[in-house]
Amino acid sequence: MLVLGIESSCDETGLALYDTQHGLRAHALHSQVRMHEEYGGVVPELASRDHIRRAIPLLEKVLTDSSIARGDIDAIAYTQGPGLAGALLVGASVACGLGLALDKPVLGVHHLEGHLLSPLLASDPPEFPFVALLVSGGHTQLMRVDGVGQYELLGETLDDAAGEAFDKSAKLLGLGYPGGPAISRMAEFGDPAAYKLPRPMLHSGNLDFSFSGLKTAVLTLVKNHPANICEQDKANIARAFVDALVDVLTAKCVNALKQTGLKKLVIAGGVGANRQLRESLNAAAVKRKFRVYYPELEFCTDNGAMIAFAGAMRLQINPNAAKKDYAFNVKPRWPLDSIREI
Repeated sequence: MLVLGIESSCDETGLALYDTQHGLRAHALHSQVRMHEEYGGVVPELASRDHIRRAIPLLEKVLTDSSIARGDIDAIAYTQGPGLAGALLVGASVACGLGLALDKPVLGVHHLEGHLLSPLLASDPPEFPFVALLVSGGHTQLMRVDGVGQYELLGETLDDAAGEAFDKSAKLLGLGYPGGPAISRMAEFGDPAAYKLPRPMLHSGNLDFSFSGLKTAVLTLVKNHPANICEQDKANIARAFVDALVDVLTAKCVNALKQTGLKKLVIAGGVGANRQLRESLNAAAVKRKFRVYYPELEFCTDNGAMIAFAGAMRLQINPNAAKKDYAFNVKPRWPLDSIREI
């Protein structure tokens, strides 16, 4: 089965072709980072308009790269939610319009399910069941995963997501947008003993997160400095922030594995590319005798491959999940644990 995947939930336009017999055939991605950079964050209207410009050229690219004709596609999967409503509508309309034109069935996919299953695209994928940490700009959740569509929410953020805290703290340090990679790079030059920031909910007794207080602690440090903070002190604050956030994420993952009795941990989402987080989790895995699985770096951020793959997995469970019903709707808010096996 050959599935075309379309991702347009926020500020990346991604298209890909996944073959259940031969794996990923081709994928193409356009990031809007440069466009949104001058505004310090994603502008939804601009994001939607750019998706419109990019979708068809990216479709042509994946078809050319894979030497596959449009008519050979068996089904089309698209991100139905969660995400920005206008951006989601672009992907949904392209998918359903293409499905109508080609007389192919379409399937709406949960964006986070795409992230959750993306490590299975790796050459050494995990087997079910496992604990998954979904960690991105909009989400921080711990899930127990027993199979496709079999998800149990173990804990989630009560306020800011980890990626959101990265971006906001980076902005406080004048590092611009996107802030996550910038603050992580700066943290490498910081003195770990210079500042100590709180580890929110580290000893809460549950698997929930809270990062708004950590961001506020960074704000307090910045306000207590002179107008112009030297680069070394910025690095010291960045190091304190990254260390605190990584400590919390690592501890909660370890506790989730203890509570479930599982020995496999999957990391998914954009923050999963963070070097400090990977180093901390790898060290914990050696000490605690569990294994960590990461998606390939190119699949950590939003991409079409994860949507094509998630769609293909669902269609293997139920070939009738995709419909030739081209009246579409999107779900800007859509809890992952509300999804069930088809």
